[in-house]
Amino acid sequence: MQSEFFLNWRALRIDACIIFKFHGMNNSFEKIFVTVLVLTLSISICAKAQTKSETYTAKNAVYLEVGGSSGRYAINYSKIFHQKGKLKLNASAGFSMWRNKINDFKTYWLPVIPLEVTALYGKLNHHLEMGFGFTSLLDRTLFFDSGSLELDDKFVFDAFIPLRVGYRYQKPKGGFFFRIGYTPFFNVPVGGRKNWNFEPRFAGISFGKSF
Repeated sequence: MQSEFFLNWRALRIDACIIFKFHGMNNSFEKIFVTVLVLTLSISICAKAQTKSETYTAKNAVYLEVGGSSGRYAINYSKIFHQKGKLKLNASAGFSMWRNKINDFKTYWLPVIPLEVTALYGKLNHHLEMGFGFTSLLDRTLFFDSGSLELDDKFVFDAFIPLRVGYRYQKPKGGFFFRIGYTPFFNVPVGGRKNWNFEPRFAGISFGKSF
């Protein structure tokens, strides 16, 4: 079974190289997308190599995410709140402060709160992860004051809804935590935005510890 796993994984890596050469992918995002896709497809192979499900005793994790549902970056806490066989349900919440430079004289640090619910499918360490979230933040924007005929700035509420499909490495008894995912998102029509807006080109990576 182990030899079959490594043979199939090598085949996936070769297929990815062929895809890059065939399509002439110079765009870094396209390369990231295909990498995430190959990792996601490898989950089924990992499941074959792991023949026994194990109940998770280390259901908590703390990690740093760059990109993804955090937008730019955030420190997050997550917890597996349900497990049945290969399926696990997970919820996470995070916090970040984003730097927003209005002009040469004004710079603000604004709070960001990413929330996410995901489903994990897999045995032992390797999982396919799918889900969605809601990320809220305060922003600062310039506007024209018709009374004083001057530019002024004000706080506005902003939000986006990230989607996720990717790979997650988490051990049943705790330790190193890692995940990578394709995370397109919808901008919510708030804070002066009048329409929904979809951004398909986004991804995220996380490192941390489960316990």
